[in-house]
Amino acid sequence: MKAVRVLNNNVVLASDEKDQPVILTGRGIGFSSHQGKPVDPTLIERVFVPADGRDPTAGSGPDADPDRLAEAMALISGEILEAVVTALEDVGIEGRESTRPTLAIAVADHVAGALDRAARGIVIEYPLRAEVQTLYATEYAQAQLLLQAINEHVTPQLEASEATPLALHLVNAGFVSGDLSFTYTMTGVIQQMLAVIRERYGLDVSHESMNVARFITHVRYLFVRIQQRRQLKGHESTIGKGIRQYYPEATRTAQQLATIVELRLGKQLSEDEVSYLALHVARMTMEADDTAV
Repeated sequence: MKAVRVLNNNVVLASDEKDQPVILTGRGIGFSSHQGKPVDPTLIERVFVPADGRDPTAGSGPDADPDRLAEAMALISGEILEAVVTALEDVGIEGRESTRPTLAIAVADHVAGALDRAARGIVIEYPLRAEVQTLYATEYAQAQLLLQAINEHVTPQLEASEATPLALHLVNAGFVSGDLSFTYTMTGVIQQMLAVIRERYGLDVSHESMNVARFITHVRYLFVRIQQRRQLKGHESTIGKGIRQYYPEATRTAQQLATIVELRLGKQLSEDEVSYLALHVARMTMEADDTAV
């Protein structure tokens, strides 16, 4: 790998054997790296390889550019960045090579702020903790492990409450946009949807229900499709039409849920998206009926 730009003592923007941009980190790697010259492989501790030269989790804006990503990485304390990328590797979220530099940057930036607050004795209670535990159970469990791993490398120790924002960063990493506000919006919309279903049918919408978990997963992927502008067919398919005819009450509920999405995101759902929402609503009501028998 050849150095393209030395950002600081620990971060170098380079090009690999295929002339694709990569971001290299390692203690002191910048000292011995020179533009256009090979980078000493023994100094490379982490390799960030944005897919197609860009970070897929950073969307299409300037933050997806490898130069911008390298600059952002260079602004973070080397000790904190290393603690985070080591922790991400230790818990199996990322490997030594990563295609998601924005995840490491976002988590490291958050950890830097959290450490500063901890040093000053400031404790934050995150209001979305219950929602995150319920809606993103897998990511929350990963975040708890990640927090433990980070705490093995930093002082002072971070509070257990920090698992909530870490989980949101892990959720956000699955989207095209690197904007965490989209994940906050999604969380609120899912909560609104479940509240409508609970009130309309008197259902227990706890995540222990398999069909509720499936509904949450479906809505999360719906948000991905909305972001990527790849909703299910814009016109009503035969399957979608059949769902709407067979589950008219669930369809009315799904249309109400679609209105929530339109109001919160400014995006109108296609007929098929509404139909599949209706199918998930119907499954939840049928599960409740089976339990009641």
